Amino acid sequence: MENVKSLNKWANSHTYLPVDLVRIVLGGFLFMKGVSFVTNIQYLHDLISPIDKYGGGMFMLHYIAPAHMIGGIMIIFGLLTRWAIAAQLPILFGAVLINFMGKMHSESLVLALIVLFVCIFFLFYGSGKHSADYYFKMQQ
Repeated sequence: MENVKSLNKWANSHTYLPVDLVRIVLGGFLFMKGVSFVTNIQYLHDLISPIDKYGGGMFMLHYIAPAHMIGGIMIIFGLLTRWAIAAQLPILFGAVLINFMGKMHSESLVLALIVLFVCIFFLFYGSGKHSADYYFKMQQ
């Protein structure tokens, strides 16, 4: 546990604004993707149709869009960032998997992989110094 605390202290003292901007852009992208799924539900249904035959299609329809929108807002503000990203990871793994099970879209695969790797980075790195998590931690 002491190792994690020392790594967290190092990350907080070496946080730079560009890393926080990447976090904000990631949150904005996820939020906009969630809005696009809500406004065009047929597109989302068509995306998950290759894995819908295994069950859970209705659950996925009702999980993906709200998770992207709420998680995107939380990531933008840096509020419970690791939890918000943990909610995004199954969706992103599914986005990569869909490209291999259905019709391959190389642009979608590359975008899903980039977002997945950035999310994994922030899962370990945390929200950074310019975030609500840091602000609330300093209030204690």
